[in-house]
Amino acid sequence: MKRIADIKRVITPIDFSENAPMVAESAAYVAGSFKASLRLIFVVQDFADYSGFFVPQMNAPDLIQDLFASAQERMDTFCQDNEESFKAMGVTELSSKVLMGDVAEQIIACVAKEQGDLIVMGTHGYKGLEKIMFGSIADKVVKAAPCPIMTINPYTSSLEE
Repeated sequence: MKRIADIKRVITPIDFSENAPMVAESAAYVAGSFKASLRLIFVVQDFADYSGFFVPQMNAPDLIQDLFASAQERMDTFCQDNEESFKAMGVTELSSKVLMGDVAEQIIACVAKEQGDLIVMGTHGYKGLEKIMFGSIADKVVKAAPCPIMTINPYTSSLEE
């Protein structure tokens, strides 16, 4: 079992919701405290999860490619906008990755493949019908993650306390 002092790679899933900056800032603070690298990941939800609910009006491969490209552009902008403040918190390296598939499964697979030492993630992302359909991503990750997890409840957490 890894000791807490051995944390060198923090992996943080973000969803670009209104809570994403606070979750990423919390992850950067933790990573900086350990002088660890920070990898932000975003998972484009797989359309297979929506089968039976709707049929896209455009060619599915084009739509998937457009979604992936849009997500990558948004991730690049998010990282550029926050890189200096994350480095000021002591993050040794900032990187990002956009994945596609089942969100929880992709998070777990990425952490395992990249040998993440700690996952820092928000407890709230999906709302309304999506949460009912897909359940809690954080709950699924907590149950199957290959490393410790720190969850951040964006509605009760604050770095300014």
